Amino acid sequence: MKNDSIGFLDSGFGGITVLSEALRQLPDENYIYYADNEHVPYGTKTKEEVHNFVFQAVDFMVGKGIKALVVACNTATSIAVRDLRNKYSFPIVGMEPAVKPAVENGNGKRVLVFATPLTLKEEKFHNLVQRVDHEHVVDYLAFPELVELAESMIFDRERVGPVIMEKLKEYDLNNYKTFVLGCTHFPIYKNIFKLVLPGHIDVIDGSSGTVRYLKCLMEEKGILNTSGKGGHIEFFDSGVRIINEERLKIFKWLLAEC
Repeated sequence: MKNDSIGFLDSGFGGITVLSEALRQLPDENYIYYADNEHVPYGTKTKEEVHNFVFQAVDFMVGKGIKALVVACNTATSIAVRDLRNKYSFPIVGMEPAVKPAVENGNGKRVLVFATPLTLKEEKFHNLVQRVDHEHVVDYLAFPELVELAESMIFDRERVGPVIMEKLKEYDLNNYKTFVLGCTHFPIYKNIFKLVLPGHIDVIDGSSGTVRYLKCLMEEKGILNTSGKGGHIEFFDSGVRIINEERLKIFKWLLAEC
């Protein structure tokens, strides 16, 4: 079992940002990355649709023999992670916006959370904010346009930067200390955020903490790969293994960039 893969699920490219962090912290593991591009984006779908898509994807990866799962999508986590844990016994780690560290980092200044429309509608998100936002400094903003840009493979500052600034035109950025990238697609653009925003604003996401938690769970279960035979990644597009070299190049380029 130690040599089995860790499954990563996202609606598209976004979970690559979390997989990249996993490769840094857990370089000896094997991985399956499932991009559900047939149904991207999740953030604008209904809860019932996303729930079904997630279980189809996870059932597929279970058939491939995974030993742990990262739901590398904030929207899918908010909709389905509880039910996944009820069905499967292996470690399952989800994503949630890094609101707590953002509030702690803010020194009383405001925090702005970017996420998908569906994530922001969910009770799970509002419970998180209520739990940590004692000074009522957290604002949030749906930003589905960034998912669309990522899935359209638009990654350059010249086109993405103006989209970010247009989205923020009604905000006084002097009031903010921390921006939270609450969708796994968004950290693809972290460097662009940093370039176009004032220097006093920190930009954070939850990838590092998610992988640390995964590592702890796997240590407790005794399923970390110690064979020295890890490092293999298989990519799947809605259940079909990706073998097209051009498409694989995109995934590998994003892994290197994130």
